[in-house]
Amino acid sequence: MKILLVSAVVVVIDQITKALTRTHLDLYDSVPVINNFFHLTYITNDGMAFGLNFPGGIYVFSVISIILTGVIFVYLWKEQHNHFLMRLSLALILAGAIGNLIDRLLFGKVVDFFDFMIGNYHWYIFNVADTAVTIGMILFLYFSFFIQPKLQLETTS
Repeated sequence: MKILLVSAVVVVIDQITKALTRTHLDLYDSVPVINNFFHLTYITNDGMAFGLNFPGGIYVFSVISIILTGVIFVYLWKEQHNHFLMRLSLALILAGAIGNLIDRLLFGKVVDFFDFMIGNYHWYIFNVADTAVTIGMILFLYFSFFIQPKLQLETTS
């Protein structure tokens, strides 16, 4: 399946950017790229999305992540002949899941570094894998609500 190449490229980019962050920044260092708007800030997240955490969470979340990654892969496999946008969305979600899962399994925590702020509003710090999941979900929802209904109308008429 060629679409898995997209997943592989995103995972490689994710892991390279995280390795560069670990190598060139000390934990909690922040380097302004665009002052007071975008910084590269090295933090780690041993919890779930957006820093949510609970006792034993890393183990529970790792097991859940492995299971859901498998489910996404199977879903992508079943949809291999579906519309490109559907396959792309699943490939991006899969890549993000794998990228963060690698961190959890190897290091026990995920490296985050994209840091955006506007005035006093400070967004959660995130990484390439998080970005892939977010874009993948947006594409999935777009496909599900706008493209798939049109395709179903075309096949029934």
